[in-house]
Amino acid sequence: MIPKFTTAEKAVHDPGDRRLVILPAARVYWIVAALILATVGVAWVQYLAYGLPEDPSHKLTPPGPGDPAGFPLLIRFTHWINFFMLILLVRSGLSILMDHPRLYWNNSCQPGSEWLKLTPVKVPKDKIWTAKDDARYISPALGLPGYRHTVGIARCWHFLHVPFFLLNGLVFVSFLFFTDQWKRLVPGSWEIIPDAWKVFVYYSTLHMPAEPNGFYHYNALQQLSYFGAVFILPPLAMLSGLSMSPALENRFHWLPKIFGNRQGARSAHFLVMFAYLIFIVIHVGMVAATGLLRNMNHITLGTDEAHDPTGLYIVIGLIAFLVITCVAAHWISWRHPRTLQKAEAWLNGTLWRLSINNLNPRSYFTKEDITPYFWPNGKLPQSEDWKRLAENNFADYKLKVGGLVDNPVELSLQELKNLAVEETITMHHCIQGWSGIAQWSGIPLKAIIDIVKPHPEVTTVVFYSFGEGLYGGVYYDTHTLDNCMKPASILAWEMNYEPLPQVYGAPLRLRVENQLGYKMVKWIRSIEFVASHTEVGKGYGGKNEDDEYFDLIANT
Repeated sequence: MIPKFTTAEKAVHDPGDRRLVILPAARVYWIVAALILATVGVAWVQYLAYGLPEDPSHKLTPPGPGDPAGFPLLIRFTHWINFFMLILLVRSGLSILMDHPRLYWNNSCQPGSEWLKLTPVKVPKDKIWTAKDDARYISPALGLPGYRHTVGIARCWHFLHVPFFLLNGLVFVSFLFFTDQWKRLVPGSWEIIPDAWKVFVYYSTLHMPAEPNGFYHYNALQQLSYFGAVFILPPLAMLSGLSMSPALENRFHWLPKIFGNRQGARSAHFLVMFAYLIFIVIHVGMVAATGLLRNMNHITLGTDEAHDPTGLYIVIGLIAFLVITCVAAHWISWRHPRTLQKAEAWLNGTLWRLSINNLNPRSYFTKEDITPYFWPNGKLPQSEDWKRLAENNFADYKLKVGGLVDNPVELSLQELKNLAVEETITMHHCIQGWSGIAQWSGIPLKAIIDIVKPHPEVTTVVFYSFGEGLYGGVYYDTHTLDNCMKPASILAWEMNYEPLPQVYGAPLRLRVENQLGYKMVKWIRSIEFVASHTEVGKGYGGKNEDDEYFDLIANT
């Protein structure tokens, strides 16, 4: 199912170097070792010194009239829907992660400060190394859709499933509390903590405690694990995901502070995914070890039959269907990517346009927050016009502003500076995952809009670059007129109190702070006011939207 690439596409999607490595920082090894010693190590010390503790399973009483028995159809159905959704979310999430395969606890994202990296590459110091250069290959066997620089398609899959994953979870949890099923998961007393430890001592020292029939009861450790999987991990996943949204982060600064900062939220999102994977592995292993046929019948047929293989056959069929689904997802990704993009735009684009896209950014960063490192992205323009202007430090540069306006203009940098100046200190949110905080100074877009006077039918502003897209062709992107009028929407000629460097977009670069970074066009050549984004390029709102299936509205 490998698609046919052009030469330019093959160089991007199918590199020669396909090494996948996992390189934690040294401190991570010490933390993991300490956790193992504090749990498994202590359990072994207790076992060797005192023997096995009393098995707490004897406390479990036969189910009474108000106790849950069995698994109702809706519980079983949402359980398997959740499993399918989770696998697709993890696989698409891995593709997204590999577009910037480094995890940090700081907003600077400076190479060398990551606590985990999934690339053997060291950022070279003798040349410009962009975030796009740093993206890594991931096999389609692991990631959806796989390859590298496929973050647009991966995001389509991820965000198409997020609303349904949350809706399915809401149905599951609601049904738990509308029935007596919640008693399976919610601890009734703090005594569950020492009881869970006793069960853990058994497992850690390779002993099996008396296993209760899961049709009626879980042991204490199982109950705590399921409680965490249902009531702790999903809220953490949701909050950490929302904390990475530029629209939300720029309005509700307290949100990423739940995790320390924006990169802390990204790391927490990864750790939640990892926790789910560990849970699945242990959960499946214990299901098999404690009575495979009976447990399969529990969660498929809702019966307590110990010898009937029907449930197992159903699960084998479900796994086969999941494999077919994953294969079909790859086929759709590479044969019908535009369909994915349109579906994601219809669902999430509509949700964002009606909600978080309406939020106005608020200032809160100070000079002390400016990060020491800011990843460059995009190749320097090869345009002879841009090179000629750069040789003269852009003294001859003229910004052309036209389209459906009453007063088209051409303005030099000095003329722009004489019109109006606005300074902001903001966080850049790249679609790949990295961030950086910088000071920007430039002209508010509102000042330009007031001068040119757009026609009433204008809804969209197009920003054209001297640079090129990933596969060639003029780079451009669009913004709604409303977003261009928002606070902190500027054309910047200054970065960190110095003239805007060439690598970061000189002579002018765009800042629209409720959007992801690819929407902030660098090396701006001209601006055009149009009735709709569908009138420009391939009609999807930008070069990355046209070629890489990115979002038109990039609030998250």
